[in-house]
Amino acid sequence: MNESFTLIVDDEADIRELLEMTLQRMQIKSLCAATIGEAKALLQTHRFNLCLTDMNLPDGDGLELLDYMQKTEFPIPVVVITAYGSMDIAIRAMKKGAFDFVSKPVDLGLLRQLVQNALRLTSASHPPERRSRNTLLGDSLLMCEVRSKIAKVSLSQAPVYISGESGSGKELVAKLIHQNSPRADQPFIAVNCGAIPLELMESEFFGHKKGSFTGATVDKIGLFQAAEGGTLFLDEVADLPAALQVKLLRAIQEKKVRPIGEQKEIAVNIRLLSATHKNLGDMVQAGEFRQDLFYRINVIELSIPPLRSRSGDIPQLVEHILSSLSKANGIKKPTLSAAAAFTLQHYYFPGNVRELENILERALALFEGDIINQEDLGLSLTLNNNDEKHSLPSDTPPSVTTHQLNQENTGFNPDKNSLEDFLESIERNALQKALEEARWNKTAAAKQLGLSFRSLRYRLKKLGME
Repeated sequence: MNESFTLIVDDEADIRELLEMTLQRMQIKSLCAATIGEAKALLQTHRFNLCLTDMNLPDGDGLELLDYMQKTEFPIPVVVITAYGSMDIAIRAMKKGAFDFVSKPVDLGLLRQLVQNALRLTSASHPPERRSRNTLLGDSLLMCEVRSKIAKVSLSQAPVYISGESGSGKELVAKLIHQNSPRADQPFIAVNCGAIPLELMESEFFGHKKGSFTGATVDKIGLFQAAEGGTLFLDEVADLPAALQVKLLRAIQEKKVRPIGEQKEIAVNIRLLSATHKNLGDMVQAGEFRQDLFYRINVIELSIPPLRSRSGDIPQLVEHILSSLSKANGIKKPTLSAAAAFTLQHYYFPGNVRELENILERALALFEGDIINQEDLGLSLTLNNNDEKHSLPSDTPPSVTTHQLNQENTGFNPDKNSLEDFLESIERNALQKALEEARWNKTAAAKQLGLSFRSLRYRLKKLGME
């Protein structure tokens, strides 16, 4: 069992022969099976580094075989072969862990690319080195789960949809998926879909031929071709206009693009990752984003938690950011005062990790001596919804229960005052002021505070202000 083979599973003899000949020309040995039963028997007696399997088999379907191989001691990459137009089945297979898919009639050029990519996973004597622990910081359970999922999705070709608030680290996650994948030595192309002018979008994505329109003085390759062999990351994919959504869907499904002015389609070999801070599901329901495109890019969803939901990670992030900034500026790394550390630990962080970086960079420019004090942060204390002592509705905005800690009249001392009483008094004053300015119109006051009407009523009742 030392010699390694590729397993071909298809009940059509001519397809098996075609695949076997294609692999043979690639210097790859293969064994064939016509049924799931035959395939399982071969898996018991031979070592395989890849499986190509049809979906429709006499004694079951390829999904059953995929499940079987996923449970073995050493799972191998599986490329499923689907009937033309069976995109639903292909997506189901990738959700279950298939490496990728190819449609009949089989494009042999595309098949060879898939085989080469898949074999990179098994040809090495050890799995890819994963360093996400050193760049995606945090020991919270949430971040451990994110890192674990990155490791899993990196070993597939399936499109990944990365969701999360602005500043939470979506592009960093995309880079880590690429770096831990078989495509790590190929290009990683990231593009902000909201930053491309509408009239240039098709040219930017798919390229154009010289003379195809006014101003096209030279041939231009698009983003898909620039990412050939690697990963294309579409950030803020929700900002794509409807016309381009149609063309993007076709490019993803057919794995081909047609530059403007070109008569023939060009095959592309890319891994697609996409992200947005908007809720694509809601946009689909509102008719603002194509459901079929959402279904296609959201084969695997990876949700990035906001910083306020993992406040225990803040000290580690602060240490890392200050070390990096100090080194870049050629200065000794400062320490945080107790008040500054307390403020960061309890701040809402609407801008997440990016905001934390900006706050510390600003503080580094303002502080004097060896210690960053609370006033150097320029922050208001904002109640973090995840503090166990202060349970508020989930729509608490960053503007609620805020107060400048560096004002002389606060008199707040974390060692002497009750934080709960202090925050309650701030909240009471903020509500009282908003109601007075709105002439006791609760709807207007809620809007001014950035609250829902329900949330405002909750606070008034809690504080005995109704």
